[in-house]
Amino acid sequence: MRKHLQGVDHAVIAVTDLDRAQADFEHLGFTLTPRGRHTKGSENHCAMFPGDYFELLAVPVDHPATRYYSDFLRQGDGLAAVALKTDDAAAFHAEMNAAGIGCEAPVDFSRPVVLPEGARDAAFRIAQVDVAETPGGRLFVCQHFTRDVVWRPQYLSHANGAIGLQSISIASDQTRFAAVCGAYERFFDLTGQRCANLPACLMATGNTNTPIRILAPPALAATYPCARAPSRRLPCFAALHFRVTAIGPTQQFFDQTGIAYTVQPDGSLAVDSPVSHGLIIVFTPRSRD
Repeated sequence: MRKHLQGVDHAVIAVTDLDRAQADFEHLGFTLTPRGRHTKGSENHCAMFPGDYFELLAVPVDHPATRYYSDFLRQGDGLAAVALKTDDAAAFHAEMNAAGIGCEAPVDFSRPVVLPEGARDAAFRIAQVDVAETPGGRLFVCQHFTRDVVWRPQYLSHANGAIGLQSISIASDQTRFAAVCGAYERFFDLTGQRCANLPACLMATGNTNTPIRILAPPALAATYPCARAPSRRLPCFAALHFRVTAIGPTQQFFDQTGIAYTVQPDGSLAVDSPVSHGLIIVFTPRSRD
């Protein structure tokens, strides 16, 4: 495993209409932070968990630092990127260069946050890996400088019971499956765990239990039997799994609010509908993987 990678920090869901996405994900039972406006022109809402989070990101202003998301949105909303935790974005950048893996120089971002004690800036540094190195979507590292500003207690509780990210799935076409797995093994400097009877590969991401799964069509169909095939060109980030303490309260919440879901063979709940903005969302008890 690369020295300066420490697991998944957050997932980035790119959206064309941030107001609609905010309403849809709040309807799904997520508590979202107030709208943030970055120094590079992008805007977001976040759903925070104790150890990680996901971000709804819109890019109303064109900027070189966010052009990837503008290009991504030409195919519609979806899971566009995964941020990995790092203790040192500059050292990660150097490590990538030494390995011959394309990576942009670190860039500092910030956004103002209004807190009861007054306004403060949430500040962080990212280093973005060249998209060609990670087929399916963008990977980058995120070094937080103001965790106390971002992780606020009032945003950590969610009506749907979610307590963290559990895993991320990449849908690959059959012909490129081996190449996609190889690209991620090279990036992480780690051998993936291949499934014995399905074209599937599990990649660890660092010191958390949030792996990335790479699934060719037979494995994708077996994992999400009732979900629609991804509408984006393959490979792509296709599914985001959330960990819940117990599935019963989550199912009860969905029944009460009229959210359509499918019970998966393992008992987890999959939401695959327009309100999920181009990806499959799965809720699974934390005792399962």
